[in-house]
Amino acid sequence: MTHRILCVCLGNICRSPTAEAALRAELGGRATIDSAGTGNWHVGKPPYGPMQAAALTRGLDLSALRARQVRPADFQRFDLILAMDATNHADLAAMDPGGAARLAMYLEPLGGGDVPDPYYTRDFDGALDLVLRAARAWASRL
Repeated sequence: MTHRILCVCLGNICRSPTAEAALRAELGGRATIDSAGTGNWHVGKPPYGPMQAAALTRGLDLSALRARQVRPADFQRFDLILAMDATNHADLAAMDPGGAARLAMYLEPLGGGDVPDPYYTRDFDGALDLVLRAARAWASRL
């Protein structure tokens, strides 16, 4: 079965594009993966430079990705929507028009919790560690 997965954070420039790339690396052709943000501040922009640099040291090239905002159609288009933190999860639940997508936390297979936003914490390596561990865990689940 091919899964359709959307990773969501606030601005789609740090956590969710990194999760998109990590899940692609882990799942290969077993999934269609995209990312988006709940906010629209960065639409059309590439991932944040420091996040790109940190991801590249782990073999993830984010340079071709561009930020976009979550759309109502995403709840029909994707089977699984993964929120990076509780605020993103609540925002997604509030905008869900009743689609077929399952809404979950990205860190669910690791016991739940938030992926801290490195845009604010400046801990790009810590966020990457969590994102990569969860991607491996999702790959073993799916």
